[in-house]
Amino acid sequence: MSLATQPVGLAAQPGTRAITIAILAMGGEGGGVLADWIVDMAEQNGYLAQTTSVPGVAQRTGTTIYYVELFPEAETKAAGKNPVLALMPVPGEVDVVIASELMEATRAVQRGLVTSDRTTLIASTHRVYSMTEKTATGDGRVDTAKLLESARGGAKVFVGDDFARIASGTNSVISAALFGALAGTGTLPFRRDRFEKAIQRGGVGIAASLAAFGAGFASAQAKNRQISATEIPKPRIGWRLRTLAARIEKDFPVASHEILLAGIERLADYQDENYASEYLDLLLPIRDAEVKHGTNSVELLRETARYLALWMSYEDASRVADLKIRRGRFERVKQESRASGAQLVQIREFLYPRAEEIADVLPVRLGRWLMNATWMQRVIEHFARGGQIVETTSLRGFLKLYLMAEFRGIRRRSLRFQREKEKIHLWLTLLPDVAAEDFALAVEVAECPRLLKGYGDTHVLGEKNYDSVMHAIGALRGKPGAAERLRKLREVALADESGDKLAEAMRQVAA
Repeated sequence: MSLATQPVGLAAQPGTRAITIAILAMGGEGGGVLADWIVDMAEQNGYLAQTTSVPGVAQRTGTTIYYVELFPEAETKAAGKNPVLALMPVPGEVDVVIASELMEATRAVQRGLVTSDRTTLIASTHRVYSMTEKTATGDGRVDTAKLLESARGGAKVFVGDDFARIASGTNSVISAALFGALAGTGTLPFRRDRFEKAIQRGGVGIAASLAAFGAGFASAQAKNRQISATEIPKPRIGWRLRTLAARIEKDFPVASHEILLAGIERLADYQDENYASEYLDLLLPIRDAEVKHGTNSVELLRETARYLALWMSYEDASRVADLKIRRGRFERVKQESRASGAQLVQIREFLYPRAEEIADVLPVRLGRWLMNATWMQRVIEHFARGGQIVETTSLRGFLKLYLMAEFRGIRRRSLRFQREKEKIHLWLTLLPDVAAEDFALAVEVAECPRLLKGYGDTHVLGEKNYDSVMHAIGALRGKPGAAERLRKLREVALADESGDKLAEAMRQVAA
């Protein structure tokens, strides 16, 4: 994604004031190197330069603010005195802000470092999620569209692209791509070759850094590029799913096609084509209920299809093992590690096989026996010993996960599959019945599986909260504002890490 709010190429007119630049970068992204390149370039081209940094200790690895001020040396000589340069960026007084991640860019806007009458904001549009986003029981991610809107509206000139992806494609680091974008904006009074010479004087990783610099420069030069509908990724349906894709086009409304195509692709990959076909079968009564009781928005069908696909592809041990040994994953890790063709890459996984997870993939009777055999659970815990390291790049480690992935063949007979199948059936049976009474409430019921996520203790809590919320539906049916009350109840469950807040909300529903 590449964005620019207005034409770039506007050279700064410093006059008698310093050119001020703030760089917001996380650990390992080369923010210090980027600041050093700017300082070196300025000093080699007739400017006095000063750089300071304040390390961050907050979310993720902590964002460090590197602050650079540049002042033309000729003017200091003409005035006969040295300039006084600041040690920290001052809100409303920053010419250029460079952010290595989208949320950091919007934080700069919030702090007042970015202003619409002065600041050129250069930001990578990829996300590195904060701890609060990662640990949320539900989808805790901040809306990327709102972050982009804030960044675009807060700056005089906004240049955004996924500079992390650009850097990865050139086997370099994001700082080099951002340096290229800085050159591409024309905000600083230096030609492109002066930027490149600063990289060359650095003497480390010159070729890769110059490649990333060039790609970043080209991105910044692509003025006013907008995201079109044709650029939004769509599911790629292979020949094995063409029959199901044709069935979707024939039997389901157009507005639901995108989510349904993604659903059959996911479930065929998870199990097989027959499983994807069953998915469509399960959605037929929901389609009919939508036609009979809906408002022509296919909202109920879309939300049911979304969460049904996710629920039917729950992550058990065999699914996790399958994903870890795929060729694409090995290639991605090698690319991200920037290993050369002559270098070997070792991948070590931390696995903690608990008795419950083993029982989940076993046939129903055997799984139930294991869950009742406490002595066997102690044996498993003894051999697990708090976790194991499995090297998937070794033959032994690969075969361990390969054998575990092969349990997919008996997944339909497994304990977990039967348990999830029963819950799914109850949920899907309830939806048309509720839709006949209160369509808005049915839509909220369709979203309740959002509570089911993760594994281990997270999944146990989510399942407990789901059961509680579903139990409350009986008390809400027929009451005014039932849909809104269920939505709020679900939001409480998503934000509750202990279950205490949900228990209190449930008591209020019962009252």
